[in-house]
Amino acid sequence: MAKSRVIIANAYETERAARDARQQQVMWTRAELVILHNLYGRAVAAGQWRDYGISTTKDHAVFAMFRRAQEAADYRVEKYPAQAKKQGLYRLIDGQGRVIKRGDDLARLLARIDRRTLKLIQSTSA
Repeated sequence: MAKSRVIIANAYETERAARDARQQQVMWTRAELVILHNLYGRAVAAGQWRDYGISTTKDHAVFAMFRRAQEAADYRVEKYPAQAKKQGLYRLIDGQGRVIKRGDDLARLLARIDRRTLKLIQSTSA
């Protein structure tokens, strides 16, 4: 007579599996989010953008900037760790889906948007 196997799972193992699955996702770090939100804040103050979206998956993370919530994104910044050695960690993509710039330095990558979209508002000094 063959012995039957009994598998016992407890809450600890289930919780650990869920935590491991979350750790496998590509996420934005706090320093990266500070850089992205600084640009977004300047663009909101200039009246360029009104909304943003953050998306994370197993292989990449996306930060998208929108002029209006119901429109397609004006720009997307994508983070692909798997392609960091070949093409750079970050990609800047415009509203039509064209890759504008690739690189490893997020601040330098976003400087491209800063020059394109944000305009200097002349201040009146008294």
